Formats: sequence, C-alpha cells, structure tokens
Amino acid sequence: MKPRYLTKSRFVSAIECPTKLFYLNKKEYRNIKNEDSFLASLARGGYQIGALAKFLFKDGIEIIERDHELALKTTNELLEKENVVIYEGAIKFDNFFIRADIIEKKGNQINLYEVKAKSFNTLKPNLEGVKGVINAEFLSYLQDVTFQTWVIKKAFPKFEISSFLVMPDKSKTIKTENLNQMFKINQENRVSVNIPDNFDIYKEAQNLLAKVSVDSIVSRIINSPLEYPGGVNTFEDAAYQWASAYKSDLKISPFISSHCKTCEFKSEIGSSLKSGFHECWKESLNWTDKDFQDGIVLDLFKLNSKTKDKFINQGIYKLKQLSRDDFTEFDELPNQNGLSVLQRQWFQVAGVPKEFDAGGFFFHEAYYLNEKSKWKYPFHMIDFETTRTAIPFYKHMRPYQQIAFQFSHHILNEDGSVIHNDQFLCTEPGEFPSYMFVRALMHALSNDQGTIFRWAHHENTTLSNILEELSNDIDAPEDKNELIEFIKTVIKGGNREMVDLCGISSNCFYHEYTNGRSSLKVVLPALFKSSKFLRDTYSNPIYGNPNGIQSLNFKSAEGFTWFDPDTNNYDPYVILKNLAYSLLPDNIDEFSEENSSIIAEGGSAAIAYERLQYENLNIEERKKIKESLLRYCELDTLAMVMVIQAWDHI
Repeated sequence: MKPRYLTKSRFVSAIECPTKLFYLNKKEYRNIKNEDSFLASLARGGYQIGALAKFLFKDGIEIIERDHELALKTTNELLEKENVVIYEGAIKFDNFFIRADIIEKKGNQINLYEVKAKSFNTLKPNLEGVKGVINAEFLSYLQDVTFQTWVIKKAFPKFEISSFLVMPDKSKTIKTENLNQMFKINQENRVSVNIPDNFDIYKEAQNLLAKVSVDSIVSRIINSPLEYPGGVNTFEDAAYQWASAYKSDLKISPFISSHCKTCEFKSEIGSSLKSGFHECWKESLNWTDKDFQDGIVLDLFKLNSKTKDKFINQGIYKLKQLSRDDFTEFDELPNQNGLSVLQRQWFQVAGVPKEFDAGGFFFHEAYYLNEKSKWKYPFHMIDFETTRTAIPFYKHMRPYQQIAFQFSHHILNEDGSVIHNDQFLCTEPGEFPSYMFVRALMHALSNDQGTIFRWAHHENTTLSNILEELSNDIDAPEDKNELIEFIKTVIKGGNREMVDLCGISSNCFYHEYTNGRSSLKVVLPALFKSSKFLRDTYSNPIYGNPNGIQSLNFKSAEGFTWFDPDTNNYDPYVILKNLAYSLLPDNIDEFSEENSSIIAEGGSAAIAYERLQYENLNIEERKKIKESLLRYCELDTLAMVMVIQAWDHI
C-alpha cells in the first residue's frame, strides 16, 4: 500500500481548508482544478521553469526514482558527499515527505531552492508590503517553502538551512531567440531539453531566474500562529495534526465560511462524481440536496468575503434568509446609470420585482437605448486570444510578456445583416505575432468609423501592452508610428474607444440564470432563454449558409444551427463542442478524445497555441488545432452579435 505522507502540496491545501485532505487524490470526487485549462497552462509553464532552473547549477544530480524508499536511499547517499547539488531530492521525517526542487549542499550548509513559475521583479521586490505583511500573491508559495525547510531541519538538525524561491524575473529580457523551443512539452507534460551546441544555457538561466532569499519570512511563518479556516495553531502542531489525519484517511470536521466559495471539490448535485463541497455543507448544517435549491449566500454577486462570513456567523446560509435590512441603503428602482451592484444582489435574493419582470429577467430599456444612441453603424465585434509564457518565445521578451496571436471580427450592419468579416491567426513556430496581429486588426477596422465592441477588459489591456512594446522596441517595424496611432484611437481615451459590452450588460440585463454574473459564457445562454428572436433565428440553418450569414470557418451548403429546440440546449458553446467532432478530418480515429484539440474556452486556446509552437505535431493534428482555434474565436464575436440582437428585440 502506498504510504500516505503529508507533502508540501497537501500541507498548503490543508491551510486553505483542512477538510480538503480527505478529498485529495480520490477519483470519486470531482476536482475542478484538474479540469481548469488556465491552471493547466500555468502548470506547463512551471514544468519549463523547473527544467531551466536546473541550469542554475552545473553537475547537479537528479533523483529519477519515483518509489519513495528508493528515492530516499539515493538522496541520503548523495547527501553524504561534502558538496553536491540534487534535483528532486527526497527527504522524510516522521510522516512528512518532500521532493525538493533543488538542494545544494556545501559542507554543513544546505540551500533549499523552491522553483515557482510565478513572476517576480527584482527591481521592485514585493514579497512583503510596506508594513511587513506578507503579500497574499506569494503567501502560498512561502508556506510551501517553509514546510520544506521545517521538514529538512527536522530530518537533519545538525545542518544550517537557507531557503530561496526561484522565479522568472520579469525585469529581465532573454538574450536569444527561441529559448522556449529548447524546453518542449509533450501532451504528458514531460519536458524534453534540447540545448544547441555552443549555447551558454547556464548564463541564460542566471539572467532569467531570480534566486530570492526568504529565510526571514520562513522563520516568521514557523514561529507565528498559523491561521486556517476553523482554527489557529502553531505551525508544528498544525502540521502534526494534518499528517495524522491524512495518514489515517480521517476527515477533519468541516468549517463553513466564505472560503468554501473557491472549493475545487465541487460537482453538480446528481453528478456521477461526488461533491466534497456539498458533503461539507450537509454534514455541518444537516442539509439535504433540496436545501441548495434555495441559493446560498456564497453566490451573491461581488459580495466580499468579510460580509459573507458575517452572514454565515449569524446563521444566514440561504439567500431567502436575507432581508433588505441586511444590505446598505439602496434604491429598488434602477436609475439612468443602470443597475447597481446592490440592486443585482437584491434581485438574486428577492427575484426581479413584478413591475420589472419580463419573464425571469430584467432589461433596462432606457439605459440601453441611451447607450446605443452613442454608437455608429456598422458595429464591429472583436475578440482576442493571447498567451503569456514563463519562458518567452522570442528574443528581447520578458517572462510572461503577453503575445497576441488571434482575433475574430464580426460586423453587424444597420439593416440587420451579419458577416464574419475578418480573422487573424499566427501560430507558426518562431514567428512573433503581436505586431502582425495589430497590423491586421488596423486594416480590418479602418474601412469606416463604426463603433468597435469588446467584452470586458482583455482587448483594451492587450492593445495597451502592444503599444508599450512598440514604443520601447529598438527593432520595431517601419510602420511603428502608424500602429501606435491606431492603437491610441481604439483603447481607453481614444476618439474611437472600444465599447465594453460586458459593462453594458452588467448595467442593463439581469437573468436569474446568471446568478448576477456577467461573463459572456453565462449571459449568452441566459439571453437564449429570454429572447424568442434568438431562438427562432438561430434554430434555422442560416449560419455558414451561402444565402444566410457568411462565415469564414463554418461553411456548409446546409448551414449550421446554434439552437436546438428539441433539446432546449440554450448554450451555443456546448453546441460548438459537439459540432467540432463532425468538422474533424476524416481520419478521426487517429485522435483520442483525451488528446483532442477541440477548443471550448480561452485557457485551452492558450494551451493550443503553445502546443503549435513546440510540439512535434503531424500535419493533420496541426490543421485540426488551427481550425478549432478559428471556430472558437469566431463564436465569441458571433456571441456579441447575438447579445445586441437579443437586446434590440427585447
């Protein structure tokens, strides 16, 4: 039987919530983190940084054994040397076990290096705030390295221990092209390292990675009370308590608070996978599945954790337990500025007032029409796909510098006609796409002065970043000034500033289905529920049909539908995922579902771009990924068209 040790990752999870230890690594429980493509993208960057960090030292020895006992034996033998560098060294004390990223032993001194893909700026160090409070951004990383330091001190009390975080230094730029390509990741997240002859990778590693001493913070964490949901304890006592519980596979009694909102062990009631979240609430409150149907205070839109905990401490768990007195004063009638946050929260609690109820939703017609009066046809809907990698793809780039590699562009004309007019995708390995991207966007949007629409802040942030890069790039293209002037016109403050439809939606549209949220992936299905026009229009095969709405990626003589009245599936993104299989190459059997590249949301788009950069893909697989990227991005801008169409007809 595999030993049940408390490891560094389990220790950090226990600080988040001790009850999580019971759910960890049990296949019967859903773990949302395992499904999160954004986290998966970050993890892939972490593997690359881990591989690069090994070049901070020469002649290091990696412990390749996966078996605990064999790894411990090899590590202990190496530590008998006077001087040695060990990668993935195994150290055990009592029921605590760690695999340290890098251990450097010099006589009686051990230096522990914990490698993180989190960016750090050595010119503006920010592990601690002005008053010495540990920066929340880095707290879990520091608790991680503290646990490892504590275990090493327990296992080797005669050694002097110093601790470091190793992180990409975003104040530095890489000195060579294609450094990322030297650390390729396959689908199994294994890194293959291929360093060209005569290239000094050790020098580049020293340049790009910061070694940050954290001894004083580690000491403070060990010697300060450790707070966690439901308790406070000494560092050591908490560690022993959690190690004992994990070893015996005992569930630590759950503590209900605002931290439950971010629980990863959550599945839908009735799902084939168990939900740790629901089990905790049932156990603590003696609830049944039916109790969750009333809605819980954790779901209140933009409610801060402090207020959620105040309600829970008062025994208020369900939305229906709240009253007007539980909120600060607000007007129930939306004014000309649209819905306020408090009004959206109250709609969640009490429902849409009867005088405003349009069938389970609220629409602020006056606000919408006032905003629309400022817009000019034709309407341009744009959506970007970008990525940030820990190890930059190109020379002179910084860690996590943004790369814009794709956009989609739909046009909605005054006569109601729609066309998917333009798109851009650059995924060729070694080609820096951001300047080509903005050049193509400029050409796409320069034929008229129609209003440009985005959803949320991403597009504005992306263009602002490219503006800064163009301004500082010593090798900028010849049309640098033209590109800069274009960007200035469409970003915030420009004379053709992009309109944020997400902000418009927050102020004018509320549907009980959205729980107050305003993500496009939530608003669009809600609008399909609300709008007969959308259902009637897109249940017909007009999209991609030569006689219907022109599309660059959905082309069919029969056309495509985005709503199926027989299934009442209101979410076009679900249809996209199902539809994707019918659009794959004929030799579909070559591709497994697990390794498929059907792009269904932004995080997976970033992973797909990275795969196209450094994986050895065959022609068909590469083609499939590109087609999937194009279809996904196209649906995002079509979705924005649908939003305006729905509002117009409502």
